[in-house]
Amino acid sequence: MFKKREPETNKIIPGIIVARLCLALVLLSMTACQSAPKTESAPSNPSPASFALTPEKSQPISGGPVLLYKGISLRKALDIGPGKIRLVLNPADGNVYVLNPGDGVYKINNLADNASKEQVASSQQDIGGAPTGMAFAPDGTLYVVYDEVVNNTKNRVVVRKGVPDGNGKFTWGTLAASESYPLSNTYFDHLYNGIVVSPDGQYVYINGGSRTDHGELETNGGAFPGTREVALTSKILRIPTSAHDLVLPNDESALNAQKLIFSRGTRNAYDMAFAPNGDLFAIDNGPDADYPDELNWIQAGAHYGFPWRFGTQDNPQRLADYDPTKDKHLQSGFFAVDHGFYHNDPKFPQPPGTFTDPVVNLGPDAMKYRGDDGKEYDAGKEGKTLSTFTPHRSPLGLVFATDAKLPAPWRGSDSQFNAFLLSYGAAAGTLSDQGQDLLFLQLVKKGDHYETTTHQIATGFKNPIDAVLIDNKLYVLEYGGSAIWELTFQ
Repeated sequence: MFKKREPETNKIIPGIIVARLCLALVLLSMTACQSAPKTESAPSNPSPASFALTPEKSQPISGGPVLLYKGISLRKALDIGPGKIRLVLNPADGNVYVLNPGDGVYKINNLADNASKEQVASSQQDIGGAPTGMAFAPDGTLYVVYDEVVNNTKNRVVVRKGVPDGNGKFTWGTLAASESYPLSNTYFDHLYNGIVVSPDGQYVYINGGSRTDHGELETNGGAFPGTREVALTSKILRIPTSAHDLVLPNDESALNAQKLIFSRGTRNAYDMAFAPNGDLFAIDNGPDADYPDELNWIQAGAHYGFPWRFGTQDNPQRLADYDPTKDKHLQSGFFAVDHGFYHNDPKFPQPPGTFTDPVVNLGPDAMKYRGDDGKEYDAGKEGKTLSTFTPHRSPLGLVFATDAKLPAPWRGSDSQFNAFLLSYGAAAGTLSDQGQDLLFLQLVKKGDHYETTTHQIATGFKNPIDAVLIDNKLYVLEYGGSAIWELTFQ
């Protein structure tokens, strides 16, 4: 699910962090380590967006996050307790809701002052399983996604729809459920987790994470001979919100016929968000090798490369002469590396066609990488770009800075979309950029791709996992610290 650095436990929590964020809830998993990123020479004259803020390091609350610029204040809004993985704003009532897979959905009352929480949906009694993602439609309808194990060897995803009942709770029905598909029974069963509703409320997008680390054979002890990825994995599906008990087949042709596949080739898009112009963006976590984590502009019909490519670099295991003993992108401490998942693989399938590149990072932050010689480099200091972020940061909590009450330096414009992005943090590895911070992105569209200027604006969080923007306040949910922090931009 979200990767512990992508949780890679075949359970799921935020699978994003096991391998980066491997959270340990028997139900969420998202492993995503990254292989070493390939850098590109920067454009002849890269022009990062201006950043007119004054650096000033402070730690307003002992043991809390460290702020890196003037004009930001900090408050602990709520000690929320352990196990919370999602923080979501309901546009219909203006309230914030938090998700604990084991318990259910809670509404946060008075988040800005003397906050408290109350349960509005039980995981088992109302939803029917342990949800790994949730999202609200503009009208306040709540959509959640959960996974359930079938016969100990397969997974089935279920998308539930909660219609407001007028009393602060929801009446539940099933939007869609899949046929079962093979689990690998490894840390790399990322399952389904990320979910977002289109701005017009007509579609729900769900992330089907990969069942492999990097496209290797995963037979689940011989139960599924010759199996790598399958029809329901490594994709983002789009489901009409008008559906009822829709069956999601584990068959590529059938999914295509129903126009359910929106994009392919993502390893674990645990978080997705729509930009002000309606473009959909998603983070993606790389494999257990030092390759970059990605931010992708998700377009209908596009393929983002997994498992044939990480960032813009070829997966070396697909090459006939691959020798893992000479691969400097492999570092001990990662499950797939330590257990020999990288090996010569002459039957690795051929690429299906052309791939869409990730968003290009112009720096100056979050762009460390491991070179082919095994050493750490900083692409920004070298005048290069990266596609997109330092390996293993496990990005999550993507929030576009669209609120009119944000001060001018933080707001975007017609030609530039600003956003905030968290990093759950690296589970292992020796790269000096370990994440657990807050980034500020300035995204500019250049022809058929996006570029971002990236600034680190706060550090010292404890596995931050999700965020919500209300007026000029960003609320950050910590998984490791069990708190919600309020950052006010003045």
